[in-house]
Amino acid sequence: MKKYNILYWVTTGLFSLMMVATVGNSIFNDQFSTRFESLGYPEYLIVPLMVAKVIGLITIWSNFSHRLTELAYAGFFFLILLALHAEFHAHSPDLFSPCLALLFLNGSFYFRYKRSIKISD
Repeated sequence: MKKYNILYWVTTGLFSLMMVATVGNSIFNDQFSTRFESLGYPEYLIVPLMVAKVIGLITIWSNFSHRLTELAYAGFFFLILLALHAEFHAHSPDLFSPCLALLFLNGSFYFRYKRSIKISD
């Protein structure tokens, strides 16, 4: 149980760090909107996406409701899949970041499940 608990907190922390970094990057980096538009997305989607990321992270960390947490994981999964798809079609793709975020997200989800199984035993 301790192993799964540690792996859950590490993967969740690394995933959260990546998401907070993208939110900070969108606020403080002027070229973020240019890169966002070059991927084919309109600039007005930046603010709702960043708000959704913050709400999703709060939901995952608070663990208030099992269904809301599952919904947050699903939302992040589709968000990262769309980012990966956009990077595949970009002129200068950055495939490393979405793949790493997907790895941390899947690790966090898996170890959350394993941790809950061990706790209920």
